[in-house]
Amino acid sequence: MIPNSLIQVSSYLKVQLEEDNVLVVTGERKREEEKQGTKYLRMERRIGKFMRKFALPDNADTEKISAVCRDGVLNVTVEKVPPPQPKKPKTIEVKIA
Repeated sequence: MIPNSLIQVSSYLKVQLEEDNVLVVTGERKREEEKQGTKYLRMERRIGKFMRKFALPDNADTEKISAVCRDGVLNVTVEKVPPPQPKKPKTIEVKIA
């Protein structure tokens, strides 16, 4: 659940819920400490600040959003609102005159 529409997953990663059901993930990738004498031919990970926005569907339950960051992977779970129960038709008695 996101209290006050914000979860601070860690000091460099935020998940926010904006108006119109827009989920915003912002953060910063920092360069890991390099070991002395290590040389890289190519680095696949970009460093710096990032932001991603995701439009949630109308049936998203914004009160039941959770975010977990484990081993560098952010997993955001958004539950659906259960569909409304179909109403039983009302039977009206027909009187014969």
